Amino acid sequence: MNRERLVTGEHYHIYNRGVDKRFIFSDTKDVERFMLSMRVFNSVEPVLSIRDVLEIKEKVKRLPARKALVEFVAYCLNPNHYHFILRQLVDGGIAEFMKRLNGGYTWYFNKKNTRNGALLQGVYKSSLISDNDKLLELSAYVNLNNRVHKIHGDSAKLVRSSWDEYVNSRSGFCKKGIITNQFKSIKEYHKYAMNLLPLLQERKADEKELKKLLLDV
Repeated sequence: MNRERLVTGEHYHIYNRGVDKRFIFSDTKDVERFMLSMRVFNSVEPVLSIRDVLEIKEKVKRLPARKALVEFVAYCLNPNHYHFILRQLVDGGIAEFMKRLNGGYTWYFNKKNTRNGALLQGVYKSSLISDNDKLLELSAYVNLNNRVHKIHGDSAKLVRSSWDEYVNSRSGFCKKGIITNQFKSIKEYHKYAMNLLPLLQERKADEKELKKLLLDV
């Protein structure tokens, strides 16, 4: 499949889900491994081998600063899918990063669970974020994506989101300024996102209903 070439300096909504909507995380260790991969594979220079990456956190803390392929603006990892807002920093950066991330994590998951074959549905989906209003709205959609999908119970333990980086000043790796600098305070951004949440949930419910109707035709 010929994929449209992504433009360096632009922001993109990147997302994917498990094949047949299956869970791509079976426990919190899987989520931690995926987040580690998000950090380690984001390098223009050759990355550590997957086996080296399994020497998780202490080794990563000692890694020298490296030139990144992409810049994270927001992310949400749900049990069966993920969403990112990324800015491409070098030509081909998103494609290279996603190849490493999806391929490396699939290798890990399959080895751990003694399985073969694809874990994710295709390579990944991408959509150019063409204007600032859309960027702001998508920041809320991605940061609160687990709430958009109303994920609760045990499944909620497998959720990780940059929402805490935005509203609770938790350390992370998102470059939030392009969003937060447009608000007078973090409290204002929190209000903006939470006010938008009901509309985002309504849209998601409408999408599900439309898909159901199309299948019944």
